[in-house]
Amino acid sequence: MRIAFLYIAEAYQCYHGAAIAFELARRPGWTVVNYHNDPETPHHLERIRAAYGVPPIETRRLHRSPLTVALQRLKRLGMFKDLVMRDNAAELDGYDAIFAVEDTAAALRRLGVRRPRLIYHPHGVGDRARGFVRDIAVFDHVLLAGPKTAERMLREGLIRPDAYTLTGSVKLETGFRVGEVAAPLFSQAAPTVFYNAHKEPRLTSWHRFIEPMLAGFAADPSLNLIVAPHVKLFRRHPERHRTHWRARSTHNVLIDPGSDRSVDMTYAVASDIYVGDVSSQVYEFLMRPRPCVFLNAHRIDWRDDPSFAHWHLGDVVDDPADLMAAIHAAPARHAFYRARQEAMADASLGDRSPGAAARAAQAVAAVLAR
Repeated sequence: MRIAFLYIAEAYQCYHGAAIAFELARRPGWTVVNYHNDPETPHHLERIRAAYGVPPIETRRLHRSPLTVALQRLKRLGMFKDLVMRDNAAELDGYDAIFAVEDTAAALRRLGVRRPRLIYHPHGVGDRARGFVRDIAVFDHVLLAGPKTAERMLREGLIRPDAYTLTGSVKLETGFRVGEVAAPLFSQAAPTVFYNAHKEPRLTSWHRFIEPMLAGFAADPSLNLIVAPHVKLFRRHPERHRTHWRARSTHNVLIDPGSDRSVDMTYAVASDIYVGDVSSQVYEFLMRPRPCVFLNAHRIDWRDDPSFAHWHLGDVVDDPADLMAAIHAAPARHAFYRARQEAMADASLGDRSPGAAARAAQAVAAVLAR
């Protein structure tokens, strides 16, 4: 069997799929090739390979036409995924299967890729409607971490009962293997808050809450704060922008606009309280139930909206003036949310026993054996 693992977007997404590629590459007679769009991807693939202690597999930069190269140089405009896939459609059509961790790979069918099976594994286990788009129905098989996502996809007609497999969270397993074991993040031993803002303009809490939050922690050194927003929040800005934010770190505030630790679950493991908006990383944090605070920066009517189901797992703050009080109250109020957190984490992350990547690889092999 010949299978292409397609990383059409930013490098952080390989933490959701690379371990499966390495598991499949162990199989006699299988050829596995990693294709990537982001030039930072090989670094992360190597981190994952080393953590799993397996031999390297072939990694190729996706071919880009002169037009695509020129457009990608305009970094603020994005990665031009459709153009890149069009540039590589003929080569990718020679494989038995294409494995993708982003639903935009469904465009391969529109771009003329007919022969391979398309297999999809979402890069996250969140609740937002963005994770439940019609393109998912294009894929031949879908691997999902837990039953929560499967039930919603079945209900919305995005997957068929015989065309998906529950495997547990590959990202969770990979994060535990790759996450750095390093010196403490702060000089003082104090409760640590992890602020994880999303990049979606209509939903992110960043622009409304970041300055009041930094002022609050400057005035209250009894807590440590990790600021590690979604890496795409800063990606399309010049390096001087990221340098500016790193320089605002203090003895009790660590601001990380995009290091390895911001994508490998180091901060989710090291923190005591989660503060965020709509990122699916909350469920990675809730692998171990802990206090959460959610930020409703846009006055969203969220209570009956399934895209905000995770906001029922902690207090929700609308006004930045109430933020620090909510953070201080979160440990005492955790008892109100703990049982619901446990149930939602189980439904989202699925089977947390060792071997999620191996289970996913077995599911892929079974699909291709049919």
